[in-house]
Order: sequence, then C-alpha cells, then structure tokens
Amino acid sequence: MTHLFRHLAVAGAVVMMTVPSAFADAKTEAYVQKNASEVLASLNDPSLNAEERTEKFNAYMDEFTDMTAVSNFAIGKYARRFTDDELARYRKVFREYALAVYENELDDYRGEAVVVKDSVDRSPTDSIVNTVIKRQDGKDMDVRWRVLTRDGKYQVVDVALNLDGNLIWLAIEQRAQFLALLDRTNGSADALINKIQSMTDNLDNEKRK
Repeated sequence: MTHLFRHLAVAGAVVMMTVPSAFADAKTEAYVQKNASEVLASLNDPSLNAEERTEKFNAYMDEFTDMTAVSNFAIGKYARRFTDDELARYRKVFREYALAVYENELDDYRGEAVVVKDSVDRSPTDSIVNTVIKRQDGKDMDVRWRVLTRDGKYQVVDVALNLDGNLIWLAIEQRAQFLALLDRTNGSADALINKIQSMTDNLDNEKRK
C-alpha cells in the first residue's frame, strides 16, 4: 500500500461498496474506456515535462470528474453549513488536493491500455465500471470508476483502487477523514482548509523528491 493510502485510510478502515448485479449501458462503459485511456495517456506522454504533464492531467480530470459533487460528498452535512465564502475556499483547495491525489495514485498505474471488464448499475443514473490497466510488467491493475449520468452527461464521482486485495474508494476515504476533523473542530472550515492545504503541500514535496 502506498504512503498516500496510509494517510487516507482512517484507522485502517476499508470501505467496500456493494452493488446490485446488473449491466451498465454500453455508452457508460465506452465513456470510461475513452476518457480513462486519455487520462492515463497524459501520464505516459514522454514529450511532456513534469509541469506540463500535471497541467494536461488536471485538464482531463476536470472534464472527466464532477469535482463539485466529489467535494460536497467529502464534507457531507457541512456542505450546507459552510458560508458561500467558506465553501468557495474549501472547493478550491479540495480540487488542488484531489487532483494531486489522483495524479500520484494513477501515476503508479500507468500502463499500456485500459480495458473494460464489466459493469453494474446501482440505479438508472449511477453505475460502476470495472476496468483493468494492462502493464508491460504483467502486473495488471484493477480500477473501478463510479459514473453518474445527469441530463445525458456522464461524469466520474469516485475512483476505487484494489490495493493488497482491499478495495479503497478515494472519495469515501477522504470523507471519513474530513468529517472526523470537522466533528472535532465544531465544523471549522478554516481548520479543514488548512489541513487540506498541508496535505497538498506534503504531496507536492513528495513528488519533487
């Protein structure tokens, strides 16, 4: 398990998501196939330096994921309690942190191709698409993508990685950590924002090393 997931996993808890047995529609699978491939291709592009690669990766992830939905989910009831200013400042630092998390983790999963294995529907507008990232070293990686459909538009709202046999959903782990901090600080937006900024700085420092 990577250092990042040691930070994200709260008291070693692993959250398993159960889904009904039903196939998602082919368009959802095609959406993940195309966009996940493009996201990972941005990490494999040898023509880009580190800064350019991050910029391109972030642009793909901003389009591929519903960052507002993910950020709101991560703080639960507090999304309704923050002032407009607090919510705006929180969403800004959350985006920076989330993109750093996704880049760091998916960078370890760079591979030759993304292959859709199967998919299941949680509801008519909520699906889980199971993929495998093929690697030259033969150590294929399982990645799951939770996709919501709104007004005919698809967007990813969570990503799950299978590490050491444990399925870990990034947004769920972030939510557990953030809610614990907010509960301890009487819902202090500043405390959360400062914590997230510190976590982002740590990721940036590790990346530079």
